[in-house]
Amino acid sequence: MATRRNVLVMGVAAATALALAACGATADKNEGGSSNDGKPAAGLRIMVPNSPGSGYDTTARTAAKVMEDAKIATGVQVFNLPGAGGTVGLQRTVNEKGNGKLAMQMGLGVVGASYTSKSSATLTQTTPLAKLIEEAGAIVVPKNSPYKTINDLITAWKANPKGLAVGGGSNPGGPDHLLPMQLAKTVGIDPRQVNFVSYDGGGELLPAVLGGKVAFGASGFGEFLDQVEAGQIRILAVTSEAPIEALKDVPTLKSSGIDLVFTNWRGIVAPPGISDADKKVWIDALTKMHDSEQWKAELKKRGWTDAFVTGDEFGTFLTEQDKAVADVLKQLGLA
Repeated sequence: MATRRNVLVMGVAAATALALAACGATADKNEGGSSNDGKPAAGLRIMVPNSPGSGYDTTARTAAKVMEDAKIATGVQVFNLPGAGGTVGLQRTVNEKGNGKLAMQMGLGVVGASYTSKSSATLTQTTPLAKLIEEAGAIVVPKNSPYKTINDLITAWKANPKGLAVGGGSNPGGPDHLLPMQLAKTVGIDPRQVNFVSYDGGGELLPAVLGGKVAFGASGFGEFLDQVEAGQIRILAVTSEAPIEALKDVPTLKSSGIDLVFTNWRGIVAPPGISDADKKVWIDALTKMHDSEQWKAELKKRGWTDAFVTGDEFGTFLTEQDKAVADVLKQLGLA
């Protein structure tokens, strides 16, 4: 299978039978930072459209901390508004038309959920700010799992695909769903036989894996680093082309004889109709964050791949992703 560094959708067709809002409120807009005055931006808020501990949550809080530490922005607030695979937050973002202080952390999962959840709000209605990172997926098991290697797991999964539940921190159509479906097809399992259990973000997936509610989990590897270090979870394989520096002893699927590479991405969007000045504040702040030594250290620490693009370039990428996901999900009868 071809490597998908610029993400998704070549492999979505492999998910042959994917199984398969909200009202807004207006945020405060009266704080400083709405002009390019050389001072740190102020009053910025980043909404995370799923639970604490998720990949979106980690990314947003890391970005906010770097902006604070590097004196790029002051008082950056991160808050969670989970629900429906991120589309509750998406609807809120669209409803906040003109609110230049608000942005939403998002990624591939929200693209798919906007269709599978039948959301009236779409990402093409938002204002693209920046694509931040790409991240490989991981296949994880609890420390007491009988599966010591990825091939141990695959052997058992092939013998009983319905009996081994796999959990993911996204709705059907999102990356944590697409990954096990593509993995199933790659190893010769009919995706229609996969017992997929959906959780609203990595923060909900983690206790399910730790508690043995699923046989294994599929999600971004960065969501499990603390638990790996604590010895609570084992990562059997990562889905990148090359090994991950933060997980030097963990094999890739390809090095384990499984011809699959999968990459997720995350970015930030703002409500529709914000002013050019507010858009510039966000893009300037995110660009300074990206260029900072603190952000570079976080990329290395978390094993994230730098994928930074802003504004219109990110908008073009979003439009391409939206169309590609919609086309595939329509072919599968899910949109």
